[in-house]
Amino acid sequence: MKLTRVISIGILIWIIGVSLYALSFYVPLLEDAEQQANIWLSIVIVPVVWYGAKLYYRNSINTHGLRVGLIFFIISAVLDALITVPFTVLPYGGTYSDFFIDFGFWFIGLEFITTTTLYWYLKVFKKRNIQHI
Repeated sequence: MKLTRVISIGILIWIIGVSLYALSFYVPLLEDAEQQANIWLSIVIVPVVWYGAKLYYRNSINTHGLRVGLIFFIISAVLDALITVPFTVLPYGGTYSDFFIDFGFWFIGLEFITTTTLYWYLKVFKKRNIQHI
C-alpha cells in the first residue's frame, strides 16, 4: 500500500465532498437545506470516491479495495473531527456526538468503503486475473 498516496487522495476526496456539500446550500430544492445537502452528498460522493479509487489504482497497485476504502473513510472522519465539526457544527449548537452518530455520516462511510471495494473488484482484481490466464 502506498500510504502517502492513499492519504493524499483521501484528503482530495474530503475536500471535494465538503465543497459539493457546501455548494448544495446555494441551490434550494427542499425546505430542509441540511437534509438536502446530506442527500446530495450521498449521491455525489459515489463518483467522487470512484474517481479517487481510479487515481489510487492507476499505477498497478493491488491493495484490496476494502482496505483503501477504509482508509479513505478514516481520513474523511479525521478531517471532519478536526475541521468540519469545529467550524460548521459546534458554532450552531451541535456536538461531536451529534455529527458522528448521525445515520448520514455512517451511510456515506459505507458508500466510501463499498465504492472502493467495488472498483477494486471490477477494475483491479478482474484485470489482474485476466492477465494471469
